[in-house]
Amino acid sequence: MKTISAVVENYIKTKPFLLSALSQGIINLTSLSRNMLPELQTELGKDVKQGAIVMALKRLSEDLDFRLNHKIVKVLKNLGEITVRSSLSDFTFAVSDTILNKQAELISEINNYSDIFYTSSRGVSETNIVVSESVSHLVDKHFSGERLLHKFENLASITIKLPKDNVSTPGVYYFIFQRLAWEGIIINEVISTSYEFTVLVSEDDVDVAFKVIKDLKTL
Repeated sequence: MKTISAVVENYIKTKPFLLSALSQGIINLTSLSRNMLPELQTELGKDVKQGAIVMALKRLSEDLDFRLNHKIVKVLKNLGEITVRSSLSDFTFAVSDTILNKQAELISEINNYSDIFYTSSRGVSETNIVVSESVSHLVDKHFSGERLLHKFENLASITIKLPKDNVSTPGVYYFIFQRLAWEGIIINEVISTSYEFTVLVSEDDVDVAFKVIKDLKTL
């Protein structure tokens, strides 16, 4: 049997921005309950009192404040070094039988260059390569004949070192990406390892994106 509390929690969980705002206590619960009322009555198949929805929202917001904020904020306060690199090019190629060999050739040649950015990742059907623009001509050279799906230039990377407990704390990435989304930052790529991750954004957005991420340490 469905309860009001369970239906209210499910409703909030399907709306990520509402979920976060509720956990921060910045929503008028009476107004929210009024908007939710018709959908909840349909879901439960009976009349529901608005006051019951308000009470369920209040209990949920208090629970979310602990589940979302306390654990995540602890991780964010311990964010490590934040590194920014500019003048990057982002290539996406279709996976082929020859692409790994060409990637090995590229890596071998760029080893002769100092202080450049290079990273790559491979999906089911795409291979992604991000390099400093100063060596982007080497990608064009070695990947000649491969099918180029996308190429973006004038990008910047922001790399964040994460504390060890990030892997056991749900919602850390969501919290960071949510803040970037609120500022209208478009993320071109996300590259991650266990204890650091990198986002690629337009050079026009990098100053705002850096400030957003840096400010997370002072929550």
